[in-house]
Amino acid sequence: MNENFIRIKALEGELKMSHKKHEFGLTVSTKEFVLQKPHVNYHVKLADITGIVPFEVKGAQTMTFSGRGRAESEILTVAVGPQHYKFFVREATVHNRSGIFQLGRAQFIMPVLPDLLALITEYAGMHIVQTE
Repeated sequence: MNENFIRIKALEGELKMSHKKHEFGLTVSTKEFVLQKPHVNYHVKLADITGIVPFEVKGAQTMTFSGRGRAESEILTVAVGPQHYKFFVREATVHNRSGIFQLGRAQFIMPVLPDLLALITEYAGMHIVQTE
């Protein structure tokens, strides 16, 4: 686990599972998930997820988010491994070294293990739709 992760001080709901790697962590409860990266946590209420779709990894990707009239981007490198998914959310809370901020609509691209995805969709009340 990365020593630069910000400790999760409060988690809404009952903790179900947590998975942490060197540069990435995902914690899931019955009410929210927390995406952890060095120096920043993104808290997303499961009720605020509007969609989840598989995402094909093609090397380095750019994540862009805007809030309070400013736009910001974060470059992340995604590697072949667990299936990546794009999460569409109505809002999220950002906790970084400067404080806690509300983020409006956002998209998160992240690797999610099947067990974690099953928990997220179950507690978010979502159903898997396959188009093949």
